[in-house]
Amino acid sequence: MKAGLVFNPAEPLDVLDWVIDDIDLVLIMSVNPGFGGQSFIDSALRKIEDVRRRIIASGKDIRLEVDGGIKVDNIRRAADAGADTFVAGSAILVNPTTRV
Repeated sequence: MKAGLVFNPAEPLDVLDWVIDDIDLVLIMSVNPGFGGQSFIDSALRKIEDVRRRIIASGKDIRLEVDGGIKVDNIRRAADAGADTFVAGSAILVNPTTRV
């Protein structure tokens, strides 16, 4: 079993400093939770960068995941910001009634 911490787009990162020694994963939500197909919120990139710096400073092996609006055109920016794990729902799953 692994422990993780999730941050919604508007949530500050302060609590991370208190629990970073006890977690295995940080998940940054790059959309507001609720439904698929939302656009990536660009300000999540700064949050990813900030979390990556904190992980490096901790010396721990903590995964940094990003979820929401991940697509071919932005996954590289999220990786460059420091994310190493990605959730790509609507970018992969196609509605059967949609023509591709």
